[in-house]
Amino acid sequence: MINLGKFPVLGVNVDAVDYDFAVRKIVDAAERKCACAVSALAAHGVMTGFMDSLHLRRLNGLDLVVPDGQSVRWALWWLFKKSLPDRVYGPNLTLRVAQAFSERGLSVYLYGSKPETLSKLSQNLKQRFPSLKIAGMEPSKFRKLTDDERIQLAERIKASGANAVFLGLGCPRQEVWAYEYRNILNIPILAVGAAFDFHAGTLSPTPKWMQDFGLEWLYRTIQEPKRLWRRFLILNTLFVLNVSLQYLGLIKPASIMPNGEEKIESYG
Repeated sequence: MINLGKFPVLGVNVDAVDYDFAVRKIVDAAERKCACAVSALAAHGVMTGFMDSLHLRRLNGLDLVVPDGQSVRWALWWLFKKSLPDRVYGPNLTLRVAQAFSERGLSVYLYGSKPETLSKLSQNLKQRFPSLKIAGMEPSKFRKLTDDERIQLAERIKASGANAVFLGLGCPRQEVWAYEYRNILNIPILAVGAAFDFHAGTLSPTPKWMQDFGLEWLYRTIQEPKRLWRRFLILNTLFVLNVSLQYLGLIKPASIMPNGEEKIESYG
């Protein structure tokens, strides 16, 4: 179990941890019914915080930000000499947490994506982990929620008795949601994005060799070019450039922390 601490990659405090530590932290919070907002960030996710100080506050208000992308894992080594055996990939983390929950009789609420994706996801999770309890599931409305809708959503999740929420709204919307609902729900919230589509079978996962070489962005861009080319080609390039500038000491991004004054406009 590895926990080397938090380190500011372009101002975003990334946790240099392994899967075992992340799963243990989430399970402990689920068993104790206490808040634990988790995001698995790749390079473009880090850039959303670097380019937006308000969102940076939100990201740094989460309990656990794991290095989802190989480039983020490499940045931890390059900038801080913190070596990890592997990244903490959101889809893999989802399965490891689901397995731990099934072994401990804990339940999960699935929120986000489309109804057909949720249906396939829940079926596949139950097939893989027969003892996993799915307390409820609800698709995204693909728009900002009203105040009443946010309250009602939180009440439905609480009433389900779920020990955690698996959240699939996409970056950065899911991190905004996790930040907002963290203290309302007081259970772990895992912002895992594309894990919903991968485990539902609606998107094919990146081949392992491409993942190992940090080429998942290329495979995903080929899968969804219209939606993702700007995100990966532009933001990934900016990530490499700015991490290089941080390494050379030419920029010193501030790790802005929440101050309780952020205007929340969560997406559901």
